[in-house]
Amino acid sequence: MSLYCTKLFRIQNPLLSLIQITSFSLPLIRASTLTTRASLSSQSNMVKAIRVHQLGGPQVLKWEDVEIGEPKEGEVRVKNKAIGINFIDVYFRKGVYKAPSLPFTPGMEAVGVVTAVGAGLTGRQVGDLVAYAGQPMGSYAEEQILPANKVVPVPPSIDPVIAASVMLKGMTAQFLLRRCFKVEPGHTILVHAAAGGVGSLLCQWGNALGATVIGTVSSKEKAGQAKEDGCHHTIIYTEDDFVTRVNEITSGNGVDVVYDSVGKDTFEGSLACLKLRGYMVSFGQSSGSPDPIPLSAIATKSLFLTRPTLMQYVVTRDELLEAAGELFANVASGVLKVRVNHTYPLSEAAKAHEDLEGRKTSGSAVLIP
Repeated sequence: MSLYCTKLFRIQNPLLSLIQITSFSLPLIRASTLTTRASLSSQSNMVKAIRVHQLGGPQVLKWEDVEIGEPKEGEVRVKNKAIGINFIDVYFRKGVYKAPSLPFTPGMEAVGVVTAVGAGLTGRQVGDLVAYAGQPMGSYAEEQILPANKVVPVPPSIDPVIAASVMLKGMTAQFLLRRCFKVEPGHTILVHAAAGGVGSLLCQWGNALGATVIGTVSSKEKAGQAKEDGCHHTIIYTEDDFVTRVNEITSGNGVDVVYDSVGKDTFEGSLACLKLRGYMVSFGQSSGSPDPIPLSAIATKSLFLTRPTLMQYVVTRDELLEAAGELFANVASGVLKVRVNHTYPLSEAAKAHEDLEGRKTSGSAVLIP
């Protein structure tokens, strides 16, 4: 049976120093008193993982035994405690994004305990609680080998389930709001799927930055959540045309930026909602890839169009630590309230994907090994 639970985490202890994270010298949670860098003696080389042998629906996610080796130089072995679920996992499973090879293990974020470190590695120790998001793919597993420079320390005040649910989504929100288009007081922003994992964070963070937030959702229930998350105006797109409503809300002026993770169903409407020299930020395609558009479609209002991904915004170690540091600081201070509304056993990842694609989820969903 799948395990469902709803939690609203409000973490109040401020970690202002996290904004200046620059190294792995921060205090780290220890899973035990062990600090040796050697492999744990009881460690097995066989673990359970979700494997995809052919592209398709949720049923292609198979629960299997896989072999895991020892970490090499520059690597750590991590025993996962919680694994984030994201729409990008669906894209790889269906073949919208191409995996390096078949079979593969999906998953782009997790939090776990370091159980072994590669030779010559300093700054990471057995027992450290760490998180990662992005590459390499493969977090739908009980354990995995990761490049040491891709993991970040999880502050003691943040629950591993929260960290696992927010790493990819939260760092995505960070670069979208702070770097891709820098939201400032007085801006008006449109967030599609405002009750979703990334959408919820965009609404909260955008509001905290002083922007007027407009969010689109599919139901009255999700509209209530979006309002609680800081949406000043909610649009139920199943009842109202969002372009018409945005024009009414902005008195025909349009919005400064649209954050669109829906794709095909909303793309042209999103462009129509923009003001002169507005920014169209297309960062997902849950409804399918948008149809091609001629340059003349953005020339009419001198619009900017970008299709960014997180991996291009955390290329260097410093960029990664800055993004994670600002994210964790906002979670710890209560600016971001992370909802983990659904948890599933890792073995039931197929059910999790089914619910995600069926729009039966809100907030974040997490797999538990």
